[in-house]
Amino acid sequence: MTTDSSSADSQMSVGVAADSPSLLHTVFMGPDGLRAGWRLLIYLLLVRALRQASVFAISHIALIRDWLSSQPATVIPASQLVFGEVVSFLVVLLPALVMMKIERRPFAEYGLPVEQAFGKRLWQGIPFGFAMMTLLMVLISLFHGYSYEGIGASGTVAIKYAILYAIGFLFVGLFEEFGFRGYVQYTLASGIGFWPSALILSFLFGYVHLGNPGEAKIGAFMAGSFGLLALFSLRRTGSLWFAVGMHAAFDWTETYFYGVPDSGLLAQGHLLSSSFHGPVWLTGGTVGPEGSYLVFGVLILSAVAIHFMFPAKEQAAKPATLDDPAVPRL
Repeated sequence: MTTDSSSADSQMSVGVAADSPSLLHTVFMGPDGLRAGWRLLIYLLLVRALRQASVFAISHIALIRDWLSSQPATVIPASQLVFGEVVSFLVVLLPALVMMKIERRPFAEYGLPVEQAFGKRLWQGIPFGFAMMTLLMVLISLFHGYSYEGIGASGTVAIKYAILYAIGFLFVGLFEEFGFRGYVQYTLASGIGFWPSALILSFLFGYVHLGNPGEAKIGAFMAGSFGLLALFSLRRTGSLWFAVGMHAAFDWTETYFYGVPDSGLLAQGHLLSSSFHGPVWLTGGTVGPEGSYLVFGVLILSAVAIHFMFPAKEQAAKPATLDDPAVPRL
């Protein structure tokens, strides 16, 4: 019995060609589905579209438009802070919910597990953030750069503003943590690794702060460094809830409790009245204490504290999988 070798070779080539993915498939799809770069692009386009839609809607609702235009521009109005940050959080949250359906992943993988909402990690982060800002104010005071001048608000007025700013800065924490360290961090890390992604996003986080009124380069650099600290806490705790609490309390303590400038602006109502005096490197100048060089010492001490609070868990020996965000793939 003889075999036609040329016919067999031809059939084998057809089989290989049929099994080989097309160039288009290779460009868009990886071993575990749509590649990270395309997923990130879709998400960012959805965020931009929703952002534009929200701006359009607000500008065409006379009641909201007139209310926003009546708010003072030289201070941080509490009610406007709440409104703006709730909208901003929804703008980054809703597209992530869409991507969750597309990718068929649990939402918890993006850093904000719903079952942990307002749980232990958040309540650990809140006193941590308060302590960070308080330590910074104590250090500035020890170098004679800060003076307490009395009570700025009292009674029901103080309580009202304390609650409003707590809600507002909670949504600041949710928006900025999830916006820069939630879906985007998870997806980019799945392509290039956790820490390369962390460095890129922390740089961007600092850069966008330059758009804040009264912000300076040192304050923006501090914001980027704070971003790295938040990502370190994400790495150790497995979620963003600690970072959300830390972020919210840090801003609330600075803006409302001590009543000092936040990116150059004072709160409309604040608990304490105080003043800064001394060199800019010490006080942060018009930027506020986050522009002080001493803040970097506080961030380093905070990183050490997080290191001991949340020890690194030893990973069981197992082969890396494509679902592991530390595995580079684009």
